[in-house]
Order: sequence, then structure tokens, then C-alpha cells
Amino acid sequence: MSAPSGRSPAPTRRPGGFVILLALTVVLDVVGLVMVLSASSVEALAQYGSSWVFFERQLMWVAVGLAVMVATIRVDYHRWRRFSLVGLIGSVGLLLAVLVPGVGVSVGGSSRWLGFGSFRIQPSELVKLALVVYLADVLARRLDRDGDPTGVLKPIVGIFLVVGALVLKQPDMGTALVIGAVVFGLLFAAGVRARTMAQLGAVAVAGAFVAGMAEPYRKARLLSFMHPWSDPTSTGYQVVQSLVGLGSGGLAGVGLGASRAKWGFLPNAHTDFIFSIIGEELGLVGSVLVVGLFIAFAVMGVRAARRAPDRFGALLAVGVTVWITTQAVLNIGAVIGMLPVTGVPLPLVSFGGSSLVIAMAAIGVLLNVAGQERTRPTAAPARGRRPLAAAGRLVREGRP
Repeated sequence: MSAPSGRSPAPTRRPGGFVILLALTVVLDVVGLVMVLSASSVEALAQYGSSWVFFERQLMWVAVGLAVMVATIRVDYHRWRRFSLVGLIGSVGLLLAVLVPGVGVSVGGSSRWLGFGSFRIQPSELVKLALVVYLADVLARRLDRDGDPTGVLKPIVGIFLVVGALVLKQPDMGTALVIGAVVFGLLFAAGVRARTMAQLGAVAVAGAFVAGMAEPYRKARLLSFMHPWSDPTSTGYQVVQSLVGLGSGGLAGVGLGASRAKWGFLPNAHTDFIFSIIGEELGLVGSVLVVGLFIAFAVMGVRAARRAPDRFGALLAVGVTVWITTQAVLNIGAVIGMLPVTGVPLPLVSFGGSSLVIAMAAIGVLLNVAGQERTRPTAAPARGRRPLAAAGRLVREGRP
């Protein structure tokens, strides 16, 4: 039950899961600040005459993100249910506004932003949070009423198709993939049957393949990731340079700030390909540590879902956790040449404004759920059961 004041009860001692999630978020922010300074210093000096420009902007956005995260931590997560539909409609409206000539800000052939100068917002980031809250509310209500989420499956798929189409129109396939993963994660946790999930998954994979092959630049990315060395000066250039940077780092790296890839060889070194700079400067050890931080975040996010006081809180935790970890997998997978380049940033680490702030707002909601956790989960997961499956089982069983 939500507190009458609308704020979470202030416990004398925060649960361990809350503390660990908060620590992981802060550490990833600090890693991002350090690596943005290193990865962007050359480009910032060439463009603005100062190596600190991108770092100063990132520092400002981290400060804003921390303030927003503190605010969402303090708001009882139940209150977001009141605004779920309005939030979804508003964010979809902003997605439409982005596509209006003269309203949306176009950069590099993509129209993804609203705003002016350095102060821009990316509505596709807002729609992630709005969709998590809305779907968590809809699924929780259906489960509370009859214990079966199948009745809302078609409307949810319809909403995803609308949102996905608008995001692809920008074009931004990476974000569409993240949104798709969030929807699938929530449906899985809500208890949609495995057969139905398999059918939806097959359709989604086929749709993603068609969308990837429909545009020439997407087709080039999809084909080049499989054989980047076949065209190392054109379609495979970015992946090749990323792999060269990673390989140059060896076990311990060339040293913080000593990257050679950032000297004009690796495009987007401080944004989409910052993990390559991490691997070059900090080596395999640093790369594994960063990956470990995201794995720990995923584990603690699932733990928060398992220990949430109710279904809505559990589904919120699942949605945010799938969002952050899927985005990390897509980014790191592209950097190491295991997945096509989709242009999604590494959460909390890559240079960015609205993506960073909105992600931290979502993590604040997750932390609020973690801060209200039960002393122990309703039931222990069966031995060998996957963590997300265990969380889904607890969502379906409900809480007293």
C-alpha cells in the first residue's frame, strides 16, 4: 500500500539490495565520467580548443541525473500508476513531434531530438520509462483480477508495434530493439505461456531481420558485422577499429588516457564505442570489471523484483532491469563484433544527456522498489531455475 503522503516510508536502515544497487549506479557513473574525459579529450580539443568540454557537459548531466534519481527514489512507486496512461500518450506524442519537419532536431540523418543547442531531449528515451510503467500497471491489474495476462496480450503487442514503428521512423533500430526486449521481459515475468512467447519471439526476429534489411545502411551494418575485415576501410571500418583498440589493450591496458584509437581512428569513441576505449586503456581486466558491474546490476534488479511488495513493483523492477542490461548487451556486443552496430549508448557510461538522465530516473524507481522489499521472497526459487524465471513465478503467484 502506498503511504498517505505519497512518499515512501523512511526506514531506519535501507535494505542491502537498495544499497548495492545504488553503489553500482554511482560506480558506473564515475567510470563514465573518467572514460568520457579520456575518450573525448582529443575531439574536444580539436573542436572547441579545450579537452574538458565533453567532460564538463557529462558532469552537468550526471549531476542532473543524480538529482532526478534522488527525487524518484523518494516518490512511492505506487504513485506512478496514476500517470501511466497519460505518460504513455504524452511520450508517444513527443515521438510524433520529432518527425515533424522544423520541430524535430536532425543530426547525421536521424531525427531523434527535441530542443535547441546542447539542451535536447530524446523522446525515445522517455517512451522506455513510460512503457515500463504502463505495461507494469496493465499486467499487474490483469493478474490481480484473474491471474491470466493473455487477455491484454493483443493490446500490448499493438502498443509495441505503434511505438516501435515510430522509433524506427526516426530511424533508431537500437532503441526499438531495447523496447522490444522490455516488452518481452515483462510478458515473460507476467506468466505468458512459453509457446506463446516462442511464437512472438519468432515473429519479432523475422520482423527485426526485415527491418534491418529494408534500409541500405542497416543492411550494410548487418552484413559487415559478420565479416568486418572484408571491407575494413568502409562498412567494416568502425568495428575493425574497435577491435584493434580492444586488442591493443591486452591484459592490463595501455594506461588511462593513453589510447591511440581516440586520435581520430575510432568514430564515436566517447559515445557508442566508449567500451573499446575502456578495453584499450584498462585492458581485459578493466573490461571484465565493467561487464561485471552490469551483471551485478542485473542480479540485484532481479532480486528487487523477487522481493517486491506486490506485482506492480515486481514488474517495474523487471522492466527497468531488462532495459538497462539489454542496452548494455547491445552496446558491448557491437563493440566486440558479436552483434551489429545499433547505435545505442552504454548506460550510465557513454556520453549523453537525456539518455543518462532518464535512465537514472528509471533506476530511481527501481531503487524505490528495492527500498520497500520484503524481508525474504515469497518462495525460494527451485534449484537451477533462472533468476528472471523465478521472479516471473513470484509475480504470477502474487503477494498477500
